Amino acid sequence: MGNRGMEDLIPLVNKLQDAFSSIGQACNLDLPQIAVVGGQSAGKSSVLENFVGRDFLPRGSGIVTRRPLVLQLISANAEWAEFLHCKGKKFTEFDEVRQEIESETDRITGANKGISPVPINLRVYSPHVLNLTLIDLPGITKVPVGDQPVDIEQQIRDMIMQFISRESCLILAVTPANTDLANSDALKLAKEVDPQGLRTIGVITKLDLMDEGTDARDILENKLLPLRRGYIGVVNRSQKDIDGKKDIKMALEAERKFFLSHPSYRHMAEKMGTPRLQKVLNQQLTNHIRDTLPAFRSKLQSQLLALDKEAEEYRGYRPDDPSRKTKQLLQMVQQFSVDFEKRIEGSGDQVDTVELSGGAKINRIFHERFPFELVKMECDEKEMRREISYAIKNIHGIRTGLFTPDMAFEAIVKKQIVKLKEPCIKCVDMVIQELINTVRQCSNKLECFPMLREETERIVTSHIRDRESRAKDQVLLLIDVQLSYINTNHEDFIGFANAQQRSSQTNKSQSSAGNQVIRKGWLTINNISIIKGGAKEYWFVLTAESLSWFKDDEEKEKKYMLPLDNLKVRDVEKSFMSSKHIFSIFNTESRNVYKDNRTLELACDSQDDVDSWKSSLLRAGVYPEKTTTVESESSTTSENFSMDPQLERKVETIRNLVDSYMAIVNKCIRDLMPKTIMHLMINNVKDFINAELLAQLYSAGDQSALMDESQEQAQRRDEVLRTHHALKEALAIIGDISTSTITTPLPPPVDSSWVGGAGGRRRMSSGQRPAPRGAPPPPNRPGPLGPFNNSADSPQAPSRPNRAPPSIPR
Repeated sequence: MGNRGMEDLIPLVNKLQDAFSSIGQACNLDLPQIAVVGGQSAGKSSVLENFVGRDFLPRGSGIVTRRPLVLQLISANAEWAEFLHCKGKKFTEFDEVRQEIESETDRITGANKGISPVPINLRVYSPHVLNLTLIDLPGITKVPVGDQPVDIEQQIRDMIMQFISRESCLILAVTPANTDLANSDALKLAKEVDPQGLRTIGVITKLDLMDEGTDARDILENKLLPLRRGYIGVVNRSQKDIDGKKDIKMALEAERKFFLSHPSYRHMAEKMGTPRLQKVLNQQLTNHIRDTLPAFRSKLQSQLLALDKEAEEYRGYRPDDPSRKTKQLLQMVQQFSVDFEKRIEGSGDQVDTVELSGGAKINRIFHERFPFELVKMECDEKEMRREISYAIKNIHGIRTGLFTPDMAFEAIVKKQIVKLKEPCIKCVDMVIQELINTVRQCSNKLECFPMLREETERIVTSHIRDRESRAKDQVLLLIDVQLSYINTNHEDFIGFANAQQRSSQTNKSQSSAGNQVIRKGWLTINNISIIKGGAKEYWFVLTAESLSWFKDDEEKEKKYMLPLDNLKVRDVEKSFMSSKHIFSIFNTESRNVYKDNRTLELACDSQDDVDSWKSSLLRAGVYPEKTTTVESESSTTSENFSMDPQLERKVETIRNLVDSYMAIVNKCIRDLMPKTIMHLMINNVKDFINAELLAQLYSAGDQSALMDESQEQAQRRDEVLRTHHALKEALAIIGDISTSTITTPLPPPVDSSWVGGAGGRRRMSSGQRPAPRGAPPPPNRPGPLGPFNNSADSPQAPSRPNRAPPSIPR
């Protein structure tokens, strides 16, 4: 066909298909192919058999092609066929090929007319074929039979669309000449995915079966019902010829004789017939392949680059090599140690922007959660004063004391210090949980070695639990140390002389810091009624004196300002239907907090945000709600208990002394707790992983068993290596291609608006008589849709107006 360089492209594409088939992967790179589409009994299978020159496709009535058949035709000196699912087995008898197609179809779909989108790959080598890659698809049907589902038409349509929707797929639309071309299902489907007709070629079959006196001359000349790439007519064997074992070679000769002898087709006989169709398809396919190669190469290179590093690690990998296992064990333990340290200490490289790392969460525990837990342990003011008054009276006993007893101060302080044990132990527990979570996250990289991962987690977690008891003992020791000696000579302790002046000094310091901004951020007010618009998000600003919220973070439009006097915080149970975490602010004097609401419910996206806001409110003096329960008798006693002015002054003095001393203790504990936990737990665990983990793993058992990789990892390694090799092979194949080849220009657009319209008067077998020669035919009917086309290998002939199909007397 004078385009040998282009023909050489198709074997290269077939090699690309082989490269991906060899790794058991579907080739999702949109390799150029030709899909054969048409209704049942349109002659699709006969067209394919004519290409090959052999009878090899199943025959019968109804739906016969029930799975897509990917047919690669390869020019060779000998003739044989082979299937991808029977690789290595050569079929020289084409009756056996038919039987294999039937049995492979039944294996997937069953024997009662079921269908499946899983393709059958068949390659035919022959000296009588051109290099083509075709896909034979099930015929379009309307009525289900046998085991076919009621939506058989939609399933077949979806299967066809799956192939022809690809921009790299050429569409061979097969339509019998004795049906209404304007209502062709094949052309309708092609029009949906290819409205411009850039990749659709029309094939007209059964020209010899048209009604007496009619022909398809104007169709084949692309003057009536035009397509951009035009039509090619073919004459297949009849069922009688097939039953009579008529040779395909004889059928092709009969086809040529038909076109040469028919008065309507003899002038274009060289552009008709199966051989011509083969050449046109080959030329279109090779043109298309060359156009898609640049994008194809880029896609392969990007995939190869993504696999390069991983493939390099796997190359030369021998699973049973003892030296490899030892080396890999060392590398894995070292990597685990580095990852653990980075997660705890922080790192500038590979920063996680999705969630907090272990170290950041532990920092939040030290400086937000733990101080919050400390404040939660503070007792109620009324309860404190009652205890102090009882302590003073009990110390004096039967006598009336003239001075404030320091023993009352010491008793109350020790009681408050003991209460610190609970939040301190809780802090240790929270840090331990974060350490264990960090170990599990770091061990994710060991998942390809399940035994190693399990043993590593066990050893490190056991060590953490061992250090837990020591850390808790040391924390309790810190509290006991504070209990052992009450240092009233501490430089920050106000002393008895200054205790009376504490209140006024505190008020002054608070007023001077009133405008200090403690926190800003987005919160949702959750308890706004639906009538008023429902929950809304606002920008909140918290200072030492007030909580304000604005429309947005520009802080121009203030919505409300809430003073912090007499406010407290309580937790709110999370709603079943809501993903938000909620806390509320209320007034201790039972007043409305916000408009008509007794509480202000504020919602955050996570519990961590709730805890952080509660800690910020704590700094502003908004304390959590106390959940203390008092016996009714004690409550009554407390309410009815009245103090004389002298006792009241003593209680106030000791109250100020207790506040002063507990501030010192809390400051000391808040400073020592992180240091104690860091020393006894976190740093110790890091040192253990660096120095002892490897030795513990060696002593745990069989090192060889530890490094047995998981089945998933073995499969992953094999898949990566096969894919990497296939991609390199594919790029090497493309690198051999020369693009200095001849190409055929695309024919100009035509009006294809007729596709999908009513075609009663456009039936090729309508039997209409031709208009007299020279009479002006009617003009083309305009249409809204874009062009389809003209003949694929020759320039568009000057278009004459469309007319009804002529009837040529025989």
